[in-house]
Amino acid sequence: MKPYFLLCALLMSIISCRFGDSNEVAPTPTKRIQPWQDNPRYWAWEGEDPVLLLGAGSNDNLFQSANYYQELGALAKAGGNYIRCTMSSRDEGDRWPFARNPATGQYDLSNFDSTYWANFAGLLARAAELDIVVQVEIWDRFDYSRSPWQLNPFNPLNNPTFPIGGDSLMSSVYPLHPSSDVQPFFHTMAGLPLYRPELEALRSYQEGLVDQLLAISLPYGNVLYCINNETSTPPAWGHYWADYVHQKAREDGKRVYVTDMFDNFYRPQQCHDCLAAIQDTTHYDFIDISQVNGRHFQRNHWDTVNLVLSLAKAAPARPANCTKVYGGGNSGWGSGTNADGIARFNRDLLAGVASVRHHRPPYGNGFSGAALSSIRAARTIEKRIKFWDLQPAQEVLVGPPKDIYAAKDKKGNILIYLPTAGEVIVRPGLKKQVPIKFTVIGYLGTQRSETLQPPYQEEFRLFTEEERGGWMLLELLEETL
Repeated sequence: MKPYFLLCALLMSIISCRFGDSNEVAPTPTKRIQPWQDNPRYWAWEGEDPVLLLGAGSNDNLFQSANYYQELGALAKAGGNYIRCTMSSRDEGDRWPFARNPATGQYDLSNFDSTYWANFAGLLARAAELDIVVQVEIWDRFDYSRSPWQLNPFNPLNNPTFPIGGDSLMSSVYPLHPSSDVQPFFHTMAGLPLYRPELEALRSYQEGLVDQLLAISLPYGNVLYCINNETSTPPAWGHYWADYVHQKAREDGKRVYVTDMFDNFYRPQQCHDCLAAIQDTTHYDFIDISQVNGRHFQRNHWDTVNLVLSLAKAAPARPANCTKVYGGGNSGWGSGTNADGIARFNRDLLAGVASVRHHRPPYGNGFSGAALSSIRAARTIEKRIKFWDLQPAQEVLVGPPKDIYAAKDKKGNILIYLPTAGEVIVRPGLKKQVPIKFTVIGYLGTQRSETLQPPYQEEFRLFTEEERGGWMLLELLEETL
């Protein structure tokens, strides 16, 4: 038996283990999110009821926030149904997952903090009530280096299990950015560069932490799993945990969907691990391509997203998720402005990404009014045309390349996105002229429409005066065949 929570391992119930109350019961199983049977590049409830996942959030580990219950309700009211949940504790006021002795300040790696896990369970329960999908990230590398490492229970200064000394498994300081991958915490299995047999003891506690997470989350069907946040560790680390999560789910009679998030997805053709992940259906049930949403702007962003999706289309069909869309802070590394974040969010949708979520501040639009408005606008469009029926169709736009984007369905309906005020010349390429309903949908979801009756020119000019841009929808009111 592993050195943690014998009672929980036997009961597989965080509720009874957490409170020791036999009257508490495990949550009722909920309907499950899985790839859509008719188009596995998108998600669906029970595989049959397709759903576009749209999200925003004030925090990445929302269960650590006191107002998570209210925020989930407000998100659902705005049309959102997707959040990110890093199992992270590095922000001020966050709790760590292990119990702490108040007298010594030391953490007991064999016992868990009840509040941390109760809040996590509460988040999943509330999200399930609202049909909100939760993408859980198990390991966040930023918790294991620089200043957060000084507070981390696994730091040998903070627990009696792995004391500091000449034979310590880990150092008490890791001052480099976590992308340097010098933390042996992420090398606890044979074959990884920093592995040594002594790390097997550490891995048993890592497995205990994952077991605790799964004991809570597996009953919920609204959960997706991501192994890492922005990993730069060799894929063997992620493969181990993907296999581990899949196996634990099978033992519990569940089918779960797992991915990993690679740091270099913003340059996919130079990222061997990214290209391998696109092809790897053994470990990864979907692809998280969030990092394409940083460092790229305007047409470069559109082209990179479409490149990744074209590579994915050459592989077995799976959803591509963006649990992070950067913007807001306009950082030196390329997060961009708030307006860039809204534009990336909308371009992702138009290109064919299955889930899109605004990253938290300061490098994302978070739970701002602009973020929620972008969700409302997308839901307004969904009432008229489905994003999963569209394919990018820049050929309908006339003139030199601009920061304007178009997609088209098989019926000939066209959806156009303009990130700012401007005009566009459209050539629909119809086989015969039919009435066209032209609708402008602003960033707030407001809309105005008019119908163009034949005869009209082969191409025509459309414009919007909205400074924040918006959508243009051209619906054919008759068949053109």
